[in-house]
Amino acid sequence: MELIKKTTILFPPDLHTHLVEVARQGGVSLGELVRSACEAQYGAASKEERLRAVARLRRLSLPVASVKSMKRQSLLSTTLTEWNSPEDEKAFRDL
Repeated sequence: MELIKKTTILFPPDLHTHLVEVARQGGVSLGELVRSACEAQYGAASKEERLRAVARLRRLSLPVASVKSMKRQSLLSTTLTEWNSPEDEKAFRDL
């Protein structure tokens, strides 16, 4: 990756100390640590990266229920006091 833009970031002393230590433990520079964190949080993944991520998810072979079953499970975990409206209760009763 070509680095051609420079940015100055001001950190509180405690955060800076922590980040320097995390970078040291990871064997990377503070700049690389911050770039990686920014990419992970805000970066746009390439099409190839997204396809690899989908392939990894498919290999997990996780059990997936029907949409109706998942909605019912979700609603069952919600108590009556958490329902926001009569429509929430009706949705539960309709399942």
